[in-house]
Amino acid sequence: MNKDNILVVIDMQNDFIDGVLGTKEAQTIVPKMAEYIKNFDGYVLATLDTHYDVNYLDTQEGKKLPIKHCIAGTLGHNINKEIKDALTDKYGYNIDKSTFGTLEFANDPWVEEAKNIYICGVCTDICVISNAMILKAVNPEAKIVVLKDLCAGTTPGNHAMALVAMEHCQIDIARSDEV
Repeated sequence: MNKDNILVVIDMQNDFIDGVLGTKEAQTIVPKMAEYIKNFDGYVLATLDTHYDVNYLDTQEGKKLPIKHCIAGTLGHNINKEIKDALTDKYGYNIDKSTFGTLEFANDPWVEEAKNIYICGVCTDICVISNAMILKAVNPEAKIVVLKDLCAGTTPGNHAMALVAMEHCQIDIARSDEV
């Protein structure tokens, strides 16, 4: 395994693909992402948006987005089957996160030492951008690359806007076949 490369798969969960917050764009990226993961030469991490039914609507996110999603223990919380199958034998671990980004990356020596960090997943304009910025802060000298064809936003316009914002923050934006 190439220790210089990390792939971070953001929130490829059923609720964001074909569940309550799913989009056709998210559904479209699944097969190509699964193939990319299978062929990736490096360490792979996956994040999971994780909420709890008992208090989600009382959280700040629940008040601003009152749609229960990614509730721990539900089918919607699970990683999409095609993505999960691709992750088999490729994969470091899952990071459960209760909000858009996670500071857990700061505790991972692979992240701190990586030369190249590739990011794919959903939603480009919420969790992908949040985690890309955290990864840039944790390892500012790494080449951070968001794989634009392996990401989907809440809308195509929001996806495009988030890519521009990340590019302004010295995060590379590329197609998966360009890296």
